[in-house]
This record gives sequence, structure tokens and C-alpha cells, in this order.
Amino acid sequence: MPTYSQEIEAAAKLCDASGSAWDAINPESVARMRLQNKFKNGLDIAKYTADIMRKDMAAYDKDCTKYTQSLGCWHGFIGQQKMISIKKHFEGNTDRRYLYLSGWMVAALRSDFGPLPDQSMHEKTAVSGLIEELYTFLRQADARELGGLFRELDAAREAGDKAAEKAIIDKIDNHVTHVVPIIADIDAGFGNAEATYLLAKRMIEAGACCIQIENQVSDEKQCGHQDGKVTVPHEDFLAKIRAVRYAFLELGVDNGVIVARTDSLGAGLTKQIAVTNEPGDLGDQYNAFLDCEEVAPGDLANGDVIINREGKLLRPKRLASNLFQFRKGTGEARCILDSVTSLQNGADLIWIETEKPHVRQIGAMMDEIRKQVPNAKLVYNNSPSFNWTLNFRQQVFDAWKEEGKDVSAYDRDSLMSAEYDDSELSKAADEKIRTFQADAAREAGIFHHLITLPTYHTAALSTDNLAKEYFGEKGMLGYVEGVQRKEIRQGIACVKHQNMAGSDMGDDHKEYFAGEAALKAAGKDNTMNQFG
Repeated sequence: MPTYSQEIEAAAKLCDASGSAWDAINPESVARMRLQNKFKNGLDIAKYTADIMRKDMAAYDKDCTKYTQSLGCWHGFIGQQKMISIKKHFEGNTDRRYLYLSGWMVAALRSDFGPLPDQSMHEKTAVSGLIEELYTFLRQADARELGGLFRELDAAREAGDKAAEKAIIDKIDNHVTHVVPIIADIDAGFGNAEATYLLAKRMIEAGACCIQIENQVSDEKQCGHQDGKVTVPHEDFLAKIRAVRYAFLELGVDNGVIVARTDSLGAGLTKQIAVTNEPGDLGDQYNAFLDCEEVAPGDLANGDVIINREGKLLRPKRLASNLFQFRKGTGEARCILDSVTSLQNGADLIWIETEKPHVRQIGAMMDEIRKQVPNAKLVYNNSPSFNWTLNFRQQVFDAWKEEGKDVSAYDRDSLMSAEYDDSELSKAADEKIRTFQADAAREAGIFHHLITLPTYHTAALSTDNLAKEYFGEKGMLGYVEGVQRKEIRQGIACVKHQNMAGSDMGDDHKEYFAGEAALKAAGKDNTMNQFG
């Protein structure tokens, strides 16, 4: 990116070339506005962030401690505040910290139909609309932060402090953007491969460098942590992966990232029997997992579907719903085949939706996948659908019991109880939860850890606490003590909500446009001054 001085020089040349008509245009103000708007559109963002993801993937291949993380955000403001907090708490560094866009949260919070279950019933473009909104708020965070530096620069110049002026210009030239990669959920593609391609284009144009797609049937799609999931044959899914890749390439995002998610671990049903042309091909491998019974020609009933395999006639078990079921216990093998096939046909990362967060279970599947794709990397959902406390307490209980340790003081089925919170077992479980991401990155090939719905839960929790206090005996103290006092003492920038919403940037622009005649909001009577 051009430096502050270079931007001023370029703007000055433009103004000089225009003649006297542009005499009132200040080149330094032009430079400031350009730096505050370094990303001109979503494709600029997608290309920039795709480079970041590719660099991070290569770094993880060399060192598995370099895993990446994200939190799901359902509104631009939430994503903005998350990145502002990351910069505040980690010395201005956003490295390996992304955003996640959850289709679940779009359905539950952003649909024109109102709250919906995670079944792809919301409007398709609500997804691309949220991507655009997230990046609008992140770009505004850049502009706000740089605007603050520009005002500091003006104050240093007015004070004649050359050292401070130089230091501030250095901060401007080395400004770290709030814009980071987003992993965006396209669900099962919202239709056929053409529909997937069209929506993928909208998402990329909005700024998505990474699109996550799952192998469920579009019109039967379910949340990955609910029952009734139905998968599609591999060739159907690969067509959608190719559709997303074509969308990236058409738009010039040549290194866009595709995450292929398999729901096969919890999906025991399929809508289709795969097309197969010869024994052992991909369709034959998919069909081999079907729950079938051998039949003779005389046993056939009207409408029966029959598979001919190695000279035997096999009748897949068909349910009243007209769906076919897989054999029980085949989920892990299907996940492995799904993942290998996706990686060999255009996906960059895989996602296995599991029923619990267990490093050994995930690692065992990744070991098998890496026998065929050595650099396979996993995106993993650290899901709020898991009861993390109970799961890990039970894991520690089982491990201790296997080791011969006395666990008679604990009831395995009641380990969630608060009576165990200060126990040795619970402390050991909490330590395993604390290190889960690092352990899984090292032992299970997890490149990216995300929590799909954290801000859905934090919004509910904080609102519950505020409502309980404000409408109860504490009254206004409920807000002051539980929110504002904490904002002030923790240095939450949003305590100056007018500044966060852009009032100071508006003042800057008024001054650029109207000079001394500008009517600005940041005068002595602005109540935001109470916060220093």
C-alpha cells in the first residue's frame, strides 16, 4: 500500500493538473480519505484475504501450532467489535484470526420470514448480504481508527512536536486493517450446481475468499447436529465444488478457498443410488455402504430397486419416505471417503461434522485421510451444540477408570452437576477443554477452529442479565454496574457510541467539504466528552 506521504504527493499532482478549479481541494484530505477506504469493493477484499488464508495454510503445514481461529458473527457490528477487541488485546495483531458466517445464524436471525431452523429456507442472498455488511463494518473500523490517528497528527503538528508527528505517521503507514478472511457457509448450495455457482459469485463479489459447502441434499438440508440428514452421491457433490471453483476463477480470485463439509457421520440416509459404470468406481463405493438384502428374481416386488453386484441381486432397504438407508456403523468410513474424494477433486480444506469434540475420534479419521492426501487439513466446528462440560468430564472419567484410578466419588451420568465444579476431575476436564484447540491442531490435523454460534449465545446471555437487573430491584444501576462501568474500566471503545457510529468521521468530512463553515458535532457540549 502507498505510504501517507506518497498518497499526499499523488493527490497533489492530481489537484495541480486540474488547474484553479480544484484550488479548494486539500491533497492531504484526499490522501486521508483514500487510506480510509483502501478496499474499493468485495473482490479487492476476496483477493486480499485469499492470500492471507493461503499463507496461513502453508504456515500450518510447516508448524501445526500455527492453527487459525474464528467466531461466528450474525451482524456487521458484532464482527466489527470482535476485530476491534482482537486488535486491542493482541497488540494490534489480527494474524490467524478470521470471521465465520454461519448459515444457522442467517436462518435464525437474518431471514425476512423471521426465525427459521437451519434448513436452507431463508433467502439465498441473505448470506451474501451479511458478508457485504460484515466487511462494511470492518472497513468502517479501519476508517474510524485512522481518523483518530489523523486527529492525533493534527494535534502533534499544532503543538510543534516533530517526534510525535513522525511516530504517528509511522503508525499510519503500518496500520493493520480489521479486514480478515471470512469462511462463509453456502449450506448445500441452495439448489443444483448452477444455483450454487450463482450464489457463490454473489458471495465472492461481497468479499468471501472462502466458501464452505456440505454434502447434504439441498431440499432436505438439516443442521449438522440434528437428525434426519440425507447425503448425496459424490459426483453430485463434486459438481458443486467445481461450480464454486468456476465462480472463483471467473471473478479472478484464483486462489479462493473451498471447504468441503461431510455430514456422513450423522447422516444415515441417501435420496439417490449413485450411478456406477464399473466395479470399484466412485458410485459403486457409495452404493457399497447401502443397507441391502440379497434377493432372488422370484422375490422381487412391484417397484423394487435392485443393484447387481458381483452377480448377486441386492435390494437396498427403502423407507416409507422413499429414502435409502446406509448400514449402521459405516459413518466414519463414509466420512473418510467423502473427505478424500473432495480433496482430490478441488476442495482445499475439509470439515467433518461430529457428534462430540473428541480428539482421538477426529484424529483417527484424519490419519486415514492423510494416508491418501498427506497434507489434508481440517476445519472444525467447536460447536455450542456440544455440552463441552459434560463431554470432557466424561472423557476424563473414562480415562481415569481405564487407568485403574478410583472414580467411585463420581456419578458419570451426573457429572454436569455444580457439586463437581471444584473437584479434581472437573479441573482436569477444564484443562483439556482449554488445550483442546492446540491438542487437536497437533494430533488431528485441525487447521481452523471455529465456534459457529457464539455471539448468538452471548447476545442472549448478556440481554438476560441486563433485563433481570434493570427491570428488577437494581433499576438503572443494573445498566450502569453491569454494562457502562465495565465498558469504561475495560476500555471498550463502544462506550463512545457516537464515535463508533461515525460522528467524528462525519465531522472530518464536513471540514473537508465546507471548511470553517462546517457545523460539527464534536463540540464542548457533546456528552461523549464525559468519557475522556
